[in-house]
Amino acid sequence: MIETERKFLVKSNAFKAQAFAQNKIAQGYLSSIPERTVRIRIKGERGFLTIKGISQQGGMSRFEWENEIPLDEAQELLKLCEKGKIEKTRFEILSGKHIFEVDEFYGENEGLVMAEIELESETESFEKPDWLGDEVTNDERYYNAYLSKNPFKDWKK
Repeated sequence: MIETERKFLVKSNAFKAQAFAQNKIAQGYLSSIPERTVRIRIKGERGFLTIKGISQQGGMSRFEWENEIPLDEAQELLKLCEKGKIEKTRFEILSGKHIFEVDEFYGENEGLVMAEIELESETESFEKPDWLGDEVTNDERYYNAYLSKNPFKDWKK
């Protein structure tokens, strides 16, 4: 139940031509404190409840529990979430033996495009596509829970 992932900014839209899947995502947080975030997500026509623990030192690994829930329940739970919803399209791209999930954000986070890759361990190697930019794994500003409260559009102020 430990998730190990790395996050990167994306420097071009070239990833879109390589995507084998894409889904609209809407999500909110019942709790956004770092020690235990509780997220409600609608991905396409499916609902999910996810609980994440605080990141371990280095920011790559943390506890994650996720379960699919009925879509109508996810829609109702989204109404109970804290202020600040995340809206994005997720593109899935195969790179070597890994899948990158690239999120193109909308709404309050318009203009942000970020890629994530899940790994078996913090030291696992992977192929880096040309469109991959700077790594932001250790930068908490790029956590979705942070973005829900501190939207990307406000960063330039």
